[in-house]
Amino acid sequence: MQPVHSLRTIANASEAAYGRIQDYVTKTMCLQSRGQLGVYFKTENFQKTGSFKFRGATAKLSSLGADMPVITASSGNHGIACSQAAITTGHELSVVLPDSVAQAKLSKIQSFDVKTILHPGDSGLAERHARDLAEEAGFTYVSPYNDVEIIAGQGTIGIELLDQLLEIDNIFISLGGGGLVSGIGAVLKTANPKIQVFGVSATHSAALASSIRAGKVVETEHLQTLADGCAGGVDDDTITLSLACEVIDDLIDCSEAEIVSALNSLAWEEHMIVEGAAALAYAGYLKRKEDFKQQTSVVLLCGGNFDKPTLQPILSQKCN
Repeated sequence: MQPVHSLRTIANASEAAYGRIQDYVTKTMCLQSRGQLGVYFKTENFQKTGSFKFRGATAKLSSLGADMPVITASSGNHGIACSQAAITTGHELSVVLPDSVAQAKLSKIQSFDVKTILHPGDSGLAERHARDLAEEAGFTYVSPYNDVEIIAGQGTIGIELLDQLLEIDNIFISLGGGGLVSGIGAVLKTANPKIQVFGVSATHSAALASSIRAGKVVETEHLQTLADGCAGGVDDDTITLSLACEVIDDLIDCSEAEIVSALNSLAWEEHMIVEGAAALAYAGYLKRKEDFKQQTSVVLLCGGNFDKPTLQPILSQKCN
């Protein structure tokens, strides 16, 4: 599969995006694991708005005229990020969300001065609805992942990692729509093709992983998952599929039980409470950790906007 955009093009776009957004985003810490030798956590859970999505949202909106109304769709984090970015850039924003969105994320988005629209179904259906509304009203649709500027914004994480670590052998990244792994992967692979990129998917919602294996976008069943920020399908015309196929060296599938275990390990051993999508990446590392002894591995903690009623019983059970 030939990528529509080269890795060099995406890496260059990330450099340009970083020049626009570095005064607004947080350069998140890269923390050494307390319990796993050679493991570092890139802590986007401490990013503004609580997730990496703020990078892509700010990169995209800063590339548009401030008088251009925009609409987006999100399972939560992208909507929060666009809402915050719109304050910085001055854009009029509408956000379409699946009606199953975590209450904490919905409440956060509604705290901004934006219009929110709840739509039945998963995040993929919400995206389609937002696209339809954009066409009808003449708004600019901002994809959570299927956009060069969004991907470039996420790629700025890779720029920071290259500055923070002298050596990177492996990186573990949760898979949703593919914007995160495409952006970071393009930057890291351009700098050093030997860096191994592992895409980690939740077995309950693994559209991108299934599409990578098939070599084309495929429909998959979507079950409830703790990694809700990664749930949902991908666009038929997504530019992330070819990029993800090029940058990902191996795929790792993780069960809900493995995500629970990673959530507990992060909380009780690393002293970090994150959302399920972030724990998914660590679950991937833990599943294969015996393969990476005496290597430097980065786990991308993509966000910390957890749903308290969901997470509390998981952590309380471990504590007891």
